[in-house]
Amino acid sequence: MSGERDLTRLLAGMRPELNPGRHVFCTVDGAVVPPGLHPVVTVAESEGLTLVVRQEEADAASLPYDYVAGWITLRVHSALNAVGLTAAVAGALADAGLSCNVVAGCHHDHLFVEHERAGEALAALRQLAERSA
Repeated sequence: MSGERDLTRLLAGMRPELNPGRHVFCTVDGAVVPPGLHPVVTVAESEGLTLVVRQEEADAASLPYDYVAGWITLRVHSALNAVGLTAAVAGALADAGLSCNVVAGCHHDHLFVEHERAGEALAALRQLAERSA
């Protein structure tokens, strides 16, 4: 399951892809995902279980949220111990005035950016990849 560790290769090959839909961050009590929800991310915190779910699912379950995100997957297979990818990506997005919430999976990094500005985020990431190639 080893992934790429070389930062130049990671940046040049990241191939950012916008996943369909609008995603929101919600919190539920306890440690169990409620029925009808299919989170793409869960994080156990002392305050509750954070879920990242499609907006429609959160609305149907009457879950409150205040951040609607676009979900971008970096298609490069990054190693979990690779150094610099998150910093470079977050820096490029920050330079464009974009916030970013990063989640690492075993194979890919996933970015959650303001939904209305997801196209700008893709453009900034593609420019970073081109500069690194």
